[in-house]
Amino acid sequence: MATPTGTTPRKFLGLMSLPERNFVADALRTETVGGVLLLIAAVAALIWANTLPHSYETVSHHHFGPAAIGLDLSVEHWAADGLLAIFFFVAGIELKRELVAGDLRDPKAAVLPVAAAVCGMAVPAVVYVLTNVSGHGSLEGWAVPTATDIAFALAVLAVIGTSLPSALRAFLLTLAVVDDLFAILIIAVFFTSSIDLAALGGSLLGLGLFWLLLRKEVRGWYVYVPLALVIWALMYNSGIHATIAGVAMGLMLRCHQREGEEHSPGEHIEHLVRPVSAGIAVPLFALFSAGVVVSGGAIHDVFTRPETLGVVLGLVVGKAVGIFGGTWLTARFTRASLSDDLEWADVVAVATLAGIGFTVSLLIGELAYEGNPILTEETKAAVLIGSFIAAVLATALLKIRNSKYRSLCEAEERDDDLDGIPDIYEKDKPAYHLRMAEIYERKAAEHRRLGEVAGGAGEGDDGPA
Repeated sequence: MATPTGTTPRKFLGLMSLPERNFVADALRTETVGGVLLLIAAVAALIWANTLPHSYETVSHHHFGPAAIGLDLSVEHWAADGLLAIFFFVAGIELKRELVAGDLRDPKAAVLPVAAAVCGMAVPAVVYVLTNVSGHGSLEGWAVPTATDIAFALAVLAVIGTSLPSALRAFLLTLAVVDDLFAILIIAVFFTSSIDLAALGGSLLGLGLFWLLLRKEVRGWYVYVPLALVIWALMYNSGIHATIAGVAMGLMLRCHQREGEEHSPGEHIEHLVRPVSAGIAVPLFALFSAGVVVSGGAIHDVFTRPETLGVVLGLVVGKAVGIFGGTWLTARFTRASLSDDLEWADVVAVATLAGIGFTVSLLIGELAYEGNPILTEETKAAVLIGSFIAAVLATALLKIRNSKYRSLCEAEERDDDLDGIPDIYEKDKPAYHLRMAEIYERKAAEHRRLGEVAGGAGEGDDGPA
């Protein structure tokens, strides 16, 4: 039963609404599968780069595309600027949906994940800067450890088999969505050196046409896909990172349902495109970006060079401290209390898991040290090592509480009345209790019948042996 506002502190990481829970479960299921493919692609890249380095370099640096319009790019470049535009398109839809129908819609509910995400990006950047100021290193890579890779994080969860409650998974997803937003802003603001105004103007006109067609409810992929490719190409040639075009188009989609609609257009398109993003675009990017030659000397350099050490410490220490600190302080000053079923140690575990910063961290590393191939490769190695350490630490922390998580998940999934809706969402509905009373009465009648049968059999055996 609802309590009057102001009498009881608002619960943080409590039970989600059923529609939101179902949406998050569907989204995370796809991301988890994509994350496993991402893990496979990253391992394949490392094996390929370390066993056949010449072959890996040849394929990664092979150029193709129409040079007349400035798109004669390497395979690695196509993966980073082209395929990741699909990833950021999905991120844009996720952000739009969170703003109109998810946790970010309610300012009171949004303040906590937003604050956690902001602190989770600011503290790693500070850790990186302090490490490099004290070690006389370059500050150009300050943004590398600020990103969280939700697909990789969920893949770790899938591999270790942790039954993380839906509220914690949703918190991780919301964190990643806000994280992606700020990563997009960082890329747009700090990694744009020169702008071609004509190309940018053409791209903006294309976005305006895209928005107008959506408002007029024009349908047909054959209209939007060619237009999206033109917008992307113009954005690339403008000097602004091409993935910004993907985000902009994703944000334009309508993500609220109208009467009679089962799904909004944004949710429908996200359902279609997310598997392409998680299952093809991101794994291929990983395949051509994570290929780092690993050796004892390379690993030694990661922990002795200030730029790479700053990345590792930013991901492992900065992310955990930033997210947990931002969450705790916000909860403290907004009088929000943690769900009765969870402990702050659970938030620490999720914050540590958010230190897996793979896809966007690799992308920012390439942008930050463009023109310095040695430092670019070492930064990639630092991202891989930092993400691996964060994954191991998070696994250990989550395993400690795994039995508790399993019982919470079982309670969330329990459906004794077999109506397709978890019982936990029907406790206040009289119809649910009537159905359960009927079920218990049938069971009681069956037990009475079995007792009478057993009693009758016993009476027949009372004669002398």
